[in-house]
Amino acid sequence: MAEAFEYDPLSENALLTVGVTDVPGGCVVSQPWAYGASTPGVARRLSTSTACYAMYANPKSGNQGSIIRDGVIAGWDLHPGGGWSAADDSAEDILRTYLYRHKAVAYCCAYAGLKPTDARPFTGPPDLWLQLPVRDYWAHGS
Repeated sequence: MAEAFEYDPLSENALLTVGVTDVPGGCVVSQPWAYGASTPGVARRLSTSTACYAMYANPKSGNQGSIIRDGVIAGWDLHPGGGWSAADDSAEDILRTYLYRHKAVAYCCAYAGLKPTDARPFTGPPDLWLQLPVRDYWAHGS
């Protein structure tokens, strides 16, 4: 596969290209130019037998997150690192919110149990570039 940065970021090919990097606790799936890695269909598959916190750093509206546990969407339209807690949050959720206030990526990693040792999973290059198969990743059942 050619280097991912050779793709036109607006092409369908680029939306289906993601970087994967192993970190203690699991892996980081990244896509520096688009939202494809955070779609429900991708996150559902990544969460099999575990938890996934998907985030898209939307330049227009800010960080958008979702929580998926074992293929089931448990939270949608979240604001990771937003700095506020809900009345029914667990002590663990409240602590995570406090510790990672305004640090969206760190919040997502902490939620998913990932412990990256450096910035490379986020700044690149990833361990591996993958091409996802063509399908509707917005459909919740895909």
